[in-house]
Amino acid sequence: MTDFTPTYEMPPGSPPAEVDIDETLVRRLLQSQHPDLAELQISQLEPGFDNEMFRLGDTYTVRLPRRAASVPCIENEQRWLPELAERLPLPISAPVRIGHADESYPWPWSIVPWIEGKAGDLGYPAADQAGVLSGFLKALHAPAPDDAPVNRVRGIPLATRAENNEERMARLLEDTDAINPQVYKAWVDGLAAPVDTNPTWLHGDLHARNILVNDGSIAAIIDWGDITSGDRATDLAAIWMLVEQQVARREAIYIYGADDPALWARAKAWAVIFGVVLLDTGLVDNRRHAELGRCILERLTEDMR
Repeated sequence: MTDFTPTYEMPPGSPPAEVDIDETLVRRLLQSQHPDLAELQISQLEPGFDNEMFRLGDTYTVRLPRRAASVPCIENEQRWLPELAERLPLPISAPVRIGHADESYPWPWSIVPWIEGKAGDLGYPAADQAGVLSGFLKALHAPAPDDAPVNRVRGIPLATRAENNEERMARLLEDTDAINPQVYKAWVDGLAAPVDTNPTWLHGDLHARNILVNDGSIAAIIDWGDITSGDRATDLAAIWMLVEQQVARREAIYIYGADDPALWARAKAWAVIFGVVLLDTGLVDNRRHAELGRCILERLTEDMR
């Protein structure tokens, strides 16, 4: 196996919040901007990398960026998700109300529907949902308009992510057994594969915490902050992030279309990236992310044998 030598320091762990966000702030923002919702019960949910989230009554979720780098993400959701929701076969977290910056909070924020279900890592979809996932991805992966968002880290050539990913892989080689010859082969095969497809709409971050599952069925696709136009291989990595059973992964690939080996080589390499990032950051301060990453790399290992 090639020795991955770090070329620069990539900070581990989850990015820290840059503002203090609590129930009191959310209540005040609602009173000021959406007073008809201000008396609903508010309860804080587990934060993500980019947003703090609060359940609002029985119907809504409030999403507020926790750092400045996340602001374009929420703005892209507000601009594009209402349009995409009209043509997609599964519910998505399109905003139903918009919030604005004021003297107590510096950025835009959103109110989105509350959709019943648990994050996929708390109960993965049943095997028969592999086709549902592929059908959703086929519907999503349509050409995007010229003014679609541009994402610097998703949907881009894999070589652009190589330095970052290999630094993280080097760190994981020291601390875990997750970076094995099969994972390494998936990575280098993807790097070598040509990019021979036109850019399409992408979700950009389809790991299991961004899929809601209800009684084994996929209930919704949430957290679209990385929406972009680019290489659909990024989204196809979701097959290794969400589908537990090897036979179901094969079915998902067949239903989507298995006739492009370069596309699927890149998809596996993107799955390596997601698995490595989640495991590397999660080992520092997020057990759920670490377990997500470990599962992705284990599934790739199984399929590369």
